[in-house]
Amino acid sequence: MLVLNATFEPINVCTVRRAVVLLLKEKAELVERSTWDLHAESFTLARPVVIRLTTFVKVPRDTHKRKITRRAVFARDGWSCQYCGARTNLTVDHVIPRSKGGGSGWENIVAACAPCNRRKGDRLPSQIGMTPRRKPRTPHPAIFIHVASPTIPSGWRQYLPEAA
Repeated sequence: MLVLNATFEPINVCTVRRAVVLLLKEKAELVERSTWDLHAESFTLARPVVIRLTTFVKVPRDTHKRKITRRAVFARDGWSCQYCGARTNLTVDHVIPRSKGGGSGWENIVAACAPCNRRKGDRLPSQIGMTPRRKPRTPHPAIFIHVASPTIPSGWRQYLPEAA
């Protein structure tokens, strides 16, 4: 389930169970519901798809500085090679190789298919004529919602920024 802050900003993904607990404790309200319901012994509840917290939660602005993972890099780069656009056999490439002084931050890592990564090897982009399609950057915090749930339900799309 997608969790929105009181300001409708997406902040997290949670299980159906957690969403129901937040709804029952009146810490959240139902924004989008599924087509079917959840049934308990004494009541029926709409199955949540999107919930919104009733009070604003201050989210630290450095959430995008979370540990860099392969899945986060792939999600940021649209699950495609940044050199040729392929969507299979993805690896992670250091644009400026570490052996040439490149770092391991968001600004130097891109998704690359294995053939492009092998072709580039230990060379600088200018030496081989392979520059990434998009300049690597620190991702929008909402990218971690894409990492937590690679298939985004249609009910979530209107709440997620296009840039993610």
